[in-house]
Amino acid sequence: GVGFQPDFVWIKNRAATYYHSLSDTVRGITRSLSSNATDAEVNFSDISAVGSDGFTISDAELVNKNAQAIVAWNWKAGTAFSNDASSTSVGTIDSAGSVSADTGFSIISYTGTGSNGTIAHGLGVVPEWIIVKNRSATDSWLVYHVKTASDPETDYLVLESTDDLADNATVWNDTAPTSSVFSIGTAVDVNTNTENYIAYCFASVDGYSKFGQYVGNDNADGPFVYTGFRPAFVMIKDITVAGQWIMYDNKRDPDNFAYHYLFANTNSTEGTNINIGKIDFLSNGFKLRDNSNNSAAGQVDGATPIYMAFAEQPFKYANAR
Repeated sequence: GVGFQPDFVWIKNRAATYYHSLSDTVRGITRSLSSNATDAEVNFSDISAVGSDGFTISDAELVNKNAQAIVAWNWKAGTAFSNDASSTSVGTIDSAGSVSADTGFSIISYTGTGSNGTIAHGLGVVPEWIIVKNRSATDSWLVYHVKTASDPETDYLVLESTDDLADNATVWNDTAPTSSVFSIGTAVDVNTNTENYIAYCFASVDGYSKFGQYVGNDNADGPFVYTGFRPAFVMIKDITVAGQWIMYDNKRDPDNFAYHYLFANTNSTEGTNINIGKIDFLSNGFKLRDNSNNSAAGQVDGATPIYMAFAEQPFKYANAR
């Protein structure tokens, strides 16, 4: 069991080169996208249902290959959300989804217009990490992160790619998100007329989640990153050079170091090379322990990777596991 009813489930086979499987209750839990591919949404039924203590998987090899190790990361939103922009005057594009203001997470569905616009996210605070995917077409996953630059709304990252930070006004319309909306431009990846999109929006919550940046030093005594809680899940991406989206958690590594890693942008099997990437999960943050000068591990000397960190048992609110 997961311990709660999840609204967003991310699954990866650790032992084989199957795609990542990302499902949520807004699109319909049987519908899957893959973080390592630009593919449009498919109805593979990797997950057949969610319940009060987790989810039910099908016999699909992607999520249920016999005798192979698999990991699943789960988030809860839970409160239905709907915004008719013309009647509420919040945003310019209608949106709907599932929101948890308490845990700083919303899953938002919208239909593109092809024109610059704003979309209500329901969080009540400014989102710091936004991932958008076109469900209808083979477009990239575009990512906003609050710490990419002093003006992060001018930049974007690509989740299925190792590419470093890029600048394009047609993505976020060079407009910072607010406590009520985020902005999109005319880029096809976020706003093609009549095509359907999904956005995952996150905001930091004390004792639960943190989205930040640190400076690498290529040293086994690496930088300490303060989060204010013991992380259960950390994803790191170097934005100054090409680098992987590397994922760690405390289920595959219940004891420090954490050195079993997966890459969100590839379908590769789990890495266990302790010389490529390892971190310590500490009571109030995490510490890099890699001295390979490797961008995949977020430890290039002088580089400034971004990170996303979540607690398993938040001080204030459940649930992430």
